[in-house]
Amino acid sequence: MVRMGEETTDLAHERRHPGTIGEVFWAFLRLGVTSFGGPVAHLGFFRETFVTRRKWFSDEAYADLVALCQFLPGPASSQVGMALGLQRAGIGGLLAAWFAFTMPSAIVLVAFAFGIASFSADTGMGWLSGLKAAAVAVVAQAVLGMAKNLTPDAKRATIAGAAMIIILLIPNPFVQVAAIVLGGLIGLAWLRGEAARGGVATSPDAVKDADAGERPGGGNMLPHIGVRISRRVGGVALTAFVLLLVALPILTAVTDDASLRLVDVFYRAGALVFGGGHVVLPLLEVETVATGLVGHDSFLAGYGAAQAVPGPLFTFAAFLGASAISGPTGLIGAGIALVAIFLPAALLVIGALPFWERLRRAPSVRRALMGVNAAVVGILAAALYDPVFTQGITSPATLALAVAVFIAQVKWKLPAWAAVIAAGLIGFMFL
Repeated sequence: MVRMGEETTDLAHERRHPGTIGEVFWAFLRLGVTSFGGPVAHLGFFRETFVTRRKWFSDEAYADLVALCQFLPGPASSQVGMALGLQRAGIGGLLAAWFAFTMPSAIVLVAFAFGIASFSADTGMGWLSGLKAAAVAVVAQAVLGMAKNLTPDAKRATIAGAAMIIILLIPNPFVQVAAIVLGGLIGLAWLRGEAARGGVATSPDAVKDADAGERPGGGNMLPHIGVRISRRVGGVALTAFVLLLVALPILTAVTDDASLRLVDVFYRAGALVFGGGHVVLPLLEVETVATGLVGHDSFLAGYGAAQAVPGPLFTFAAFLGASAISGPTGLIGAGIALVAIFLPAALLVIGALPFWERLRRAPSVRRALMGVNAAVVGILAAALYDPVFTQGITSPATLALAVAVFIAQVKWKLPAWAAVIAAGLIGFMFL
């Protein structure tokens, strides 16, 4: 286990050589305009960018973040992006990562709400098919890479396989959380020998080597992931999360203020939904269509447009805010809805990470995390099949395109963003 003096030394080193808000912004902006395919594909893009290419984090640190965000309500891929930005450049990095990753799709959806991007239902299906096929290759590469590092032995491969089977047989976001919990419990009880062989970083140099992706002696080193906020700040963020969740409905009922009502609707949607993405749609429909805030046809049109843009599906909130019939509408409504639906995710990431960094270093927690990480691999493998493969591979041509993208990435080292753009162009011309 890392001793207090060693952890302090390493943190001091990180503070002298922090990442910059600018580098976080530009890295996520590129992802924001190319990350098609939904939250599972986003996790693949993140891994390729920040683990494989930029080497900001090790596979173990990245998998720990994914596991943590799977436990939290809200958009998991956006929370992982926020956490990556936070650990690279502090609160400013979190904001830069969220803004850069979210704004491209939000702008397109608001433009669609204003009628600028009105296309027929069949327009652009070729390029969209190409993008979905590329997402299959991106996710497959992520799953294989994470499986190599996180399920290297029979026990962890078994945990991953069991999680995959459970998710495929019972597709439900709460079952995903249950599979992760079960993986952690199995790891706690069953992976004592694997944890001992994997080792734990015990010096600043070993920690930095692990952060750079190096594993002396072939062990799975425990990287220091450099949380740049205190537990006090984390506690304030968690308190704010709960207070807003309780106070907003009360204030809305007392004041009957239209702006507060819009904040309340989208804050609760972001705070109470596990699984993110498509899971939030039923709640949004109840809160917007059933209450008369947005028309049913507008809701369906916006949902269709949201499938054709990169970035998180939660940016659908910007469309709904811009399309609101009453209260704040247009750009103001879009801004309120967008910030409100992502605010719970940001507060939870800020609140959880300071405690997560310390907790994950306990030997018993490390055993549980090994099981959790294996379960995450299984969950991603299940998602690779459904919905990524089932929606992305609709013909022999799309399968051929996915194989070509996979080879281009794995063997020719083509960046994921370039592969996605190329697949979209090929789909537009030939599919």
